[in-house]
Amino acid sequence: MKTSMHTTIGKWVLLIVISVAMLFPLAWMVICAFKSKTEVLRSPFQFLPDVWRWRNYVDVFSDPAFRTALAMTFMGALLFTLGSLVVNSMAAYAFARLDFPLKRLWWVVCITPMFVPSMAILLTSFTVVAKLGILNTLAVLVIPGIASAAQMFFMRQFFLGMPMAVEEAAMIDGCSRWQIFYRIFVPNAGAVFVLVGMLSFMAYWNAYIWPILTITNPTLQQIMQYLGAFRSSRGTEWGLLMAGSTMAALPAIVLLLIFQRYIVAGVRISGIK
Repeated sequence: MKTSMHTTIGKWVLLIVISVAMLFPLAWMVICAFKSKTEVLRSPFQFLPDVWRWRNYVDVFSDPAFRTALAMTFMGALLFTLGSLVVNSMAAYAFARLDFPLKRLWWVVCITPMFVPSMAILLTSFTVVAKLGILNTLAVLVIPGIASAAQMFFMRQFFLGMPMAVEEAAMIDGCSRWQIFYRIFVPNAGAVFVLVGMLSFMAYWNAYIWPILTITNPTLQQIMQYLGAFRSSRGTEWGLLMAGSTMAALPAIVLLLIFQRYIVAGVRISGIK
């Protein structure tokens, strides 16, 4: 009995320690957003500010470049997420349920990028989009990364677990392959779609190197570009930088809180499949 209680206490202590370690950087960022530029790096260390400077948030948000970058990033993330879900889900269904020539070969070709570091093909990817003439457009941020080998593989594994009897019954009722896909497979894969959608959204939202390489137009600047440029030009104004970083993190945090139930369900499904 005592051993079981000690084990439970140990698990809770470990869970609390891990939670604090994970949340402390986020809490530190939020608190620093209320500090002056001299308080952030003050020695000796002081967690709370002497005076809570709400003005930092107002100053950052009043910058038109920040608002434009935030809006463009959000719009691009939505387009990227929608495109990823459509392309990867249809490809996953095709490889999971359809028979076509050289299916195994094409599957190997499609999942091979999973094993290639993105940095290894960065320059070749830049050359391709430059020759296509889509530099300094929203398309260069959205289109190249829509097809994802990892997401395709994950969704295919889920579709393989769908009962064949359901699909056969739909065919008997006269449903086409397209109707089976969007009337049966898509509704039953809600948790998987949410998980994949969140991964796509976060991948786009946090992208830094690719936007720097492909975007120089200020009106298309992404939020991470803005923060990077702010750090380079006004690096001593830590309070303003932390305020901008906090507001940049809010959309992802809000979406996580809204869809957390579906994300947990999707992770659980991935473990079962």
